[in-house]
Amino acid sequence: MKKRLANSFTARMGMAGAIASAMLFSIPVHAQDSRLSLADRVSRLEQQAQNQNGTTLVNQVQALQSQVQQMQGQIEELQHQLQEANDKNKAQSTDFDSRLGRLESGAGAAGANPGNAVAPNTPAPTVIAAPVAPPPPAAGTGKAAAGAPPVATGKGAAGANNATAQAAYDDAFKSLRAGDYVKSSRDFRNFIQQYPDSSLLPNAFYWLGESYYATSNYQVAMEAFQHLVSQFPQSEKVPDALLKVGYSQIELKQLDAGKTTLKNVTAKYPGSRAAGLAQERLRRLQAQPAN
Repeated sequence: MKKRLANSFTARMGMAGAIASAMLFSIPVHAQDSRLSLADRVSRLEQQAQNQNGTTLVNQVQALQSQVQQMQGQIEELQHQLQEANDKNKAQSTDFDSRLGRLESGAGAAGANPGNAVAPNTPAPTVIAAPVAPPPPAAGTGKAAAGAPPVATGKGAAGANNATAQAAYDDAFKSLRAGDYVKSSRDFRNFIQQYPDSSLLPNAFYWLGESYYATSNYQVAMEAFQHLVSQFPQSEKVPDALLKVGYSQIELKQLDAGKTTLKNVTAKYPGSRAAGLAQERLRRLQAQPAN
């Protein structure tokens, strides 16, 4: 009996020792599992942070790319507008400089342009000599009748008026050549009002239009050119005036009307300088891309 109890006690003690030993070995393993789990968690958190940062960077890059594309579009539009402005300024400068060059090639205000020269066959002011003194008065009067002063005829008055008109015209044209377009437009308007019968009137309307055109006042310039074309159809300035009507219409965005006017210039005045400029402007219009 005692032996049986001793054996049972020994067996129980052995089992308890085994359990204790197993528990001792399991503690480090559990602690290691906990440490590995914490490292994994840190690793996952770092990976999530990297993913979030990468997404933010991608979004920022995409936003920057969109802005760059918009800026490129704006730059292209500005370049197109700048090219149009350069073409317009070049055409205006070439046309205006060539006209003034012809005028400056002559002497004085007359130049090579007949519109700035004195009208042909302009009569010079003349004065009729004093009339013969009347017979002496009857005896006893003691005085002789004094002679009458020289009297200018109507022809002489007209000549003086032509000289005054020419001086006013030359003064306005001088302002135009100097680039004082405000003064030249004012002076040409005054000339038109003061000398409506002058032979220089068609030219005054033309240079009035040029004064306004040079300051980009295209509507008023076009009206001056159109008045010249309609009221003075025989003037040598009509081809150039009609050309400038077309230019003004184009600047006012009346493209169809402007093209029609330029085609009329080439049809009515073939071989003229105005026709050549009209053809050149039509070619440039056809070469421009549609907006």
